[in-house]
Amino acid sequence: MQRVKDNHILAINSGSSSLKIALFRMDKKETVDLSARVERIGLSGCHFRIKDGKGRVLFEEHQRLRDHDAAINKFLKWLQKRKTPLAAVGHRVVNGGLNYDLPELITPRMEKALIGLEPLDPDHLPQELKAIKAVRRFYPELTQVACFDTAFHRHMPDIAQWYPLPRELWREGIRRYGFHGLSYEYLIHEIKRVAGAKAARGRVIIAHLGNGASMAAIRGGKSMDTTMGFTPTGGLMMGTRSGDLDPGVILYLLREKFMPLPAVSDLVNHRSGLLGVSGISSDLRDLVAQKTKNPHALEAIELFCYQARKFVGALAGVLGGLDTLIFTAGIGENMPRIRRRICQRLDFLGIHLDPALNERNAEVISRSGSQVTVRVMKTNEELMIARHTRSLLRH
Repeated sequence: MQRVKDNHILAINSGSSSLKIALFRMDKKETVDLSARVERIGLSGCHFRIKDGKGRVLFEEHQRLRDHDAAINKFLKWLQKRKTPLAAVGHRVVNGGLNYDLPELITPRMEKALIGLEPLDPDHLPQELKAIKAVRRFYPELTQVACFDTAFHRHMPDIAQWYPLPRELWREGIRRYGFHGLSYEYLIHEIKRVAGAKAARGRVIIAHLGNGASMAAIRGGKSMDTTMGFTPTGGLMMGTRSGDLDPGVILYLLREKFMPLPAVSDLVNHRSGLLGVSGISSDLRDLVAQKTKNPHALEAIELFCYQARKFVGALAGVLGGLDTLIFTAGIGENMPRIRRRICQRLDFLGIHLDPALNERNAEVISRSGSQVTVRVMKTNEELMIARHTRSLLRH
């Protein structure tokens, strides 16, 4: 790989209906030069905003963008006019399957392999592949790197990856992969920075709670288990995803309700979770605002918190106890009432919140002297992508 003197690295994080981009200057001090965020892609109320490193708005538009391709093209046209030299682009790629457990240089062979994985995650991988192609159109010679969300979990103990299915399906790659790995990896680095190596090596549960939600049990800095499985649809209920279901539910829908496969996929990925239970919204903020007026909103909130509490207990069992619980992502970082509901009745694990600290979204929200330290930490998947990309450029 040709060495690049410039230190500007673009990190692209394509979500199912959003796009987050950051341009970093990767010197001794990691600096954000600009950041862009597009929300509600393909929907009404689409919002596109670009800010500089000081938070000043450089570009803002409220105009419907039909898909991720339109969004990334709009951003790259804007960026190219600035004539900012780039060393490389790093992409978040949600699923690396069996073969990708480290960040890698994107090649035609890899892209072909990722196309083969699209059935595992039709909501993310097609958008990520479009972003790769769009960058190539605007910057044909630029190095591109794939950073896989599954990589952090690929070396979980086998017993945490197994499904109780015939072994030939395991050999074909049907297993629990886990996701949100870039977020978990970033936070393990952060906990080491703010609390020391001992805390980072301890028994840690991270609750990544956003529109997509998962939790991970981490010991010695390594993933021991996680709530998502074969696809990002599994585990904890989410904004529009069902989370774990009895397989018989799917069979019933197919056999008795005669639902076609695309309709079942749409149901469990786009019409379930908080939206499905409440019938109102996939956004917890909307549900909290309506919980006193609408019992279905309250039921959705209670189910989400109940499931999250149940998974904390299960993952603590995997770890043999708990030293640190971390809340992160949009819900985890910003909704003290939800954190409080989740932690209710977890005092047997040594979890005791300080109500005042929790309401302030303090860095540490557990009571002084609690057995378990409960933290609120901001995740930064884009910075983790930039770090991995810089590391590859140096080799």
